[in-house]
Amino acid sequence: MKLLPTLILAIAAIISASLIADGLTGLRTGDRFVTVKGVAEREVQADLALWPLRFVATGESLDEARVKASESRESIMAFLKLQAIDTEAVELQRLDVTDTRANPYHGESNSQKFIINQTLMVRSNSIDRIRQAAQSVGELVDSGVILSSDYGPSGPTYLFNRLNEVKPEMIAEATAAAREAAAQFARDAKTDLGGLRRANQGVFQILARDQAPGISEGQQPAKTVRVVTTVEYYLN
Repeated sequence: MKLLPTLILAIAAIISASLIADGLTGLRTGDRFVTVKGVAEREVQADLALWPLRFVATGESLDEARVKASESRESIMAFLKLQAIDTEAVELQRLDVTDTRANPYHGESNSQKFIINQTLMVRSNSIDRIRQAAQSVGELVDSGVILSSDYGPSGPTYLFNRLNEVKPEMIAEATAAAREAAAQFARDAKTDLGGLRRANQGVFQILARDQAPGISEGQQPAKTVRVVTTVEYYLN
């Protein structure tokens, strides 16, 4: 009868050892996973151009400066019409009038008294027309318009606003690329690819198609949309 308790303890110890071993095996298997990245890129074209045309008019009197400013505005509008750009999309965004006599540091030798800075913002979906007009902007200078870049970039800024239209397909492409990379890793490791463990979509980036020094993404109508997904798969 004394052997029975001993036998029971022995059997319990064997069972416990077996359960612990199974648990450790499951832990090791659960920790077996691979982390891969999938990249999707797509070339797109800008669908909106913003072109701030800033000009300066000066005069010894306010009336003289106003007349010159009016002439410059008319020259700009005529130039845009000549370039087949809808002038209804042009709006006044900034108007600054400076009386240089109010500046105590202004020298008496300069007869210029009034300065008018004005910005006309051109907003257009006609990207090609805006590009062509920007190449011909020297015609405005030839007509007597004094252009300025004191308040920001002087050329057009090109925007891509249809990101939501390309997101679904690009996410699918990036995810498929990540899975293919994981499958190749599993084949090389002579194991089987398991289920999805974790996924991170990543951030969409809009980059300049031609990444040259000193040229920003906004200056180029042609852009590259890029997304990188990070995915983890279990390995069986």
